[in-house]
Amino acid sequence: MTRKTLRIAMNGVTGRMGYRQHLVRSLLALREEGGLDLGDGTVLWPEPVLVGRREHALRALAERHGLDAEAVSTDLDAVLADDTVDIYFDAQVTSAREDALRRAIAAGKHIYTEKPTALGLPGALELARLARAADVRHGVVQDKLYLPGLQKLKRLIDGGFFGEILSVRGEFGYWVFEGDWQESQRPAWNYRAEEGGGIVADMFPHWEYLLHDLFGPVRSVQALATTHIPRRWDERGKPYEATADDAAYGIFELEGGIVAQINSSWAVRVNRDELVEFQVDGTHGSAVAGLRNCRAQHRSATSKPVWNPDVPLSEDFRGQWQDVPDNGEFDNGFKLQWEEFLRHVAHGGPWSRDLLAGARGVQLAELGLRSSAEGRRLDVPELTL
Repeated sequence: MTRKTLRIAMNGVTGRMGYRQHLVRSLLALREEGGLDLGDGTVLWPEPVLVGRREHALRALAERHGLDAEAVSTDLDAVLADDTVDIYFDAQVTSAREDALRRAIAAGKHIYTEKPTALGLPGALELARLARAADVRHGVVQDKLYLPGLQKLKRLIDGGFFGEILSVRGEFGYWVFEGDWQESQRPAWNYRAEEGGGIVADMFPHWEYLLHDLFGPVRSVQALATTHIPRRWDERGKPYEATADDAAYGIFELEGGIVAQINSSWAVRVNRDELVEFQVDGTHGSAVAGLRNCRAQHRSATSKPVWNPDVPLSEDFRGQWQDVPDNGEFDNGFKLQWEEFLRHVAHGGPWSRDLLAGARGVQLAELGLRSSAEGRRLDVPELTL
C-alpha cells in the first residue's frame, strides 16, 4: 500500500463550522482511520495547513490535535506560493471568500469551499470560469445531501415510492438569541448585509442544491425576506442594528411542475421533530425527512380525514406514518463529501458539486432578494460558462 500525502491549506478553521465539521470530523477523522483508501493500492493522507488571522489560536489547534506546529500561517500568499500545498479550502466569512479563492486559483491550487462562493453572481461565475481555465479541480460543500434523513428520502425517490411528485414543503430554523440576556448562537456578521450576512444568502444556496439534486432545477422563485429582530447585541455585548434579513418565505417552481415552499427563519421557536424538515407529497405516497429521520405514508395506508371542527380529533395522524429504516450506517456528511472530493482530486472524472453549482446557489439567493424587493415572481435562467 502506497501512502500519498495531500497538503490542504484550511482557511477559517478557528470558526465553528471550519473547526468542528471540516477539520475535526472530516480530515482528522480520516487520519484516525489511516487515510482514504482509493482502492488501487494508494492511501491518501490529508495533511492540514492551518491558515488564519490569529496565529496563537491556530497554534493552539495544531497542538491540541498533534499537527505540525510549523504548518500554521497568517500569510495566505506565502501558503499559496508553497508548491507542496495541493488544495485550498475556505471556510472564512463570506465577504473574504471570493478574493481568497481567486488567489488560490491563480496559484494553481485545487479548490474546495464553503458557500456562498461570492457576494454576487458575476463573481461566482467568474470563479467557475477561472477554475476551468486553470484546469484545477474545484468543489463546493453541499453537506445536507449527505444527511441520513435526506439519504433515506432519496432512496424513496429513486425507488419510485412517491409516484408523481407534486410538492415539497420545508421548514427550517430556530430562535437565535438577540445577545442581550443570552449569548447569540451565531456571529454578528450574519445580521449585517454589508458583511455578506442574511438568511437568504446563507440558506438559499442550500435549498438550490437540495431541490436541484433531489427533485429538479429551480425555474422560478417568489420570496419575501424580512428582518423580524431589528436590534441585536454582538460578541462584545455591544448593541447594533440588524441590516440583513433573518427570515425568508419562498416558493420555488421546479422543472416539471413540482412546487416547493420553504420557510427559513432565525426568529422561530422549534415545534417540530428536527431543526429542518421537508414534506414531500406524491400521488402514491408522502414522506417527511429531517436531518436524521424519515417517515413515510403510502396511499394504501392514508387515512380519510373529514373536516369537523365541532368534535375533538379522534385520529393520531402522526402515528399513522412509518419510519424509513436506516438499512446501513451513515457517516458524517461533511466527511463523506470530503472523501468524494479527494477522490476527484486524485482521479479526475465527472464532478457536479463544483463552482458552477456554487454559482447557482448565489444566483438563487440574489433572485430571492430581488423578488422580495420587487414583490414579484422571477424566472431563474440556466447558468452556463
